[in-house]
Amino acid sequence: MKKKILVIEDDKILQKAVKEALDGAGLEVIIANDGEDGFKKVKSIKPDLVLLDLILPKMSGEEVLKKICESKTLKKIPVIVFSVKSDEANIRNCIDNLGARDYLVKSEYSLEDVVKKVKEHLK
Repeated sequence: MKKKILVIEDDKILQKAVKEALDGAGLEVIIANDGEDGFKKVKSIKPDLVLLDLILPKMSGEEVLKKICESKTLKKIPVIVFSVKSDEANIRNCIDNLGARDYLVKSEYSLEDVVKKVKEHLK
């Protein structure tokens, strides 16, 4: 059975590219266009991993991450933040305080790197 990856990302071009890369790696990809929809899908689908942008309409990625980590049933789902925010304080906050498993700065990672990181966290 394919592992389910929920990608919460509002940039349509990046959504498509990430979906194609993860599909090509044999993973099932579900897309959410905003934080609100993303959190609803986390609750209903319970994906194997969430790839989460921080700058999102309707609900910020930080808020989504916080809600996932506060939930007894959802906090076991690994979340990888994938954002343009590259400051150390933000990265530390997401990992140390909000429970993200990893943090990838968009400008520093290729799609192949993203797929590799996703697979590492699925093990």
